[in-house]
Amino acid sequence: MSIRTTGVVAVLALALAASGCSGGGDDPETQASAAPAGGKLVIWGDDKRAAALKPFAERFGQENGVTVEVQAISKDQQTTFVTASQQGSGPDVMVGAHDWIGNLVRNGAIDPVPLTAEQQQSLAPNAVKAVTFNGQVYGVPYATENLALIRNTKLAPAAPATIEDLVAQAKKLKADKKASELLCLQVGQNGDAYHAYPLFSSAGGYLFGTTAGGDYDKNDLGIAKPESIAAFKKIQALGEKGAGALKRSITVENSIATFTAGKCAYLVSGPWAITDAKKAKIAYDISPVPGFAGGKPARPFLGVQSFYVAAKGKNKALAQEFVTNYVTTPELAVALYQAEPRPPVLTAAYDQVKGTDPDLAKFVDASKNAVPLPAIPEMATVWDPFGKAESAVIAGADPKTALTAAAKTISGQIKP
Repeated sequence: MSIRTTGVVAVLALALAASGCSGGGDDPETQASAAPAGGKLVIWGDDKRAAALKPFAERFGQENGVTVEVQAISKDQQTTFVTASQQGSGPDVMVGAHDWIGNLVRNGAIDPVPLTAEQQQSLAPNAVKAVTFNGQVYGVPYATENLALIRNTKLAPAAPATIEDLVAQAKKLKADKKASELLCLQVGQNGDAYHAYPLFSSAGGYLFGTTAGGDYDKNDLGIAKPESIAAFKKIQALGEKGAGALKRSITVENSIATFTAGKCAYLVSGPWAITDAKKAKIAYDISPVPGFAGGKPARPFLGVQSFYVAAKGKNKALAQEFVTNYVTTPELAVALYQAEPRPPVLTAAYDQVKGTDPDLAKFVDASKNAVPLPAIPEMATVWDPFGKAESAVIAGADPKTALTAAAKTISGQIKP
């Protein structure tokens, strides 16, 4: 998936100075004394999140009498974290996506997080569900992200009810030479399972079935099942030899840029696209991704950004204090939102910022049918084969042949 962030450290610093962040709403001195004095806390995150966290980490260090280092990991964050953990050189706290959890637990890289019932109730239920694995909470969620339909309201004043309506409206715009592309939904030469999933799910396809308890079942792989093949036939009808709405030439690098250049009225993307839309002064609106006529609702994946406690960290007690009682404060959550505007998971923070940002509620509305990204380790085997099958089918390949090959590749990588 393409996720781009915007860090505004100056805003964070101002928010920090005004907030005097304390843990869990209690007296700051009490919280400071709750964690062991001395030592060093190391936090890892990607470039933007690391920059955003530094002023808060410094404040936490001052309150607790410890040294706090925030280190940026530019790429392959999950793999780098697992490898470092196994070698005993990893951080105490890791910031990352919730769908890492299954792999991190399997590799013994993270510990459960003891959030109280009151703390859990203060967070969006779908986010808590996303970070719950095998009945235990393994991360403290702080922001959500999901795909929506972003449209240029100058070209498309009304939201389409179905994907067929969208294509019909887009074809008219193209015929009138008001747009050159029907839909900006990134595919690329290798496909993009994340961006394809809303349409795949609307057409009845599925990746993994679920157990009686609601957990994903690695033994029920749905990719080559008849309903998924039927779904890909509908996707193919939108492809290069069909309607021309889905094209391999629309990629992670150009999908947003094509939209902001006014060449496309419709963009399927997430909150990370809004900054570019505003810079381009595009008049836009946000609505749920439309599904197929007569089909199921389009169900985008829900991604949840979370803080994890490293199982092999050198200062685990301090890490738990930071993650459970510092990350869950409204002041920190609001400042993280200000650094990268995505819906805060903490209800108090969401209520505080929603009045100033109408886009927030629209992305939340677009997530009403969203499903958490599967956090089981086996999901890692899906992305590449599924994406390549998608790309091939959009180019005109036989759906059954492409999906059967993808399922064979995925099944061969799933351990019994």
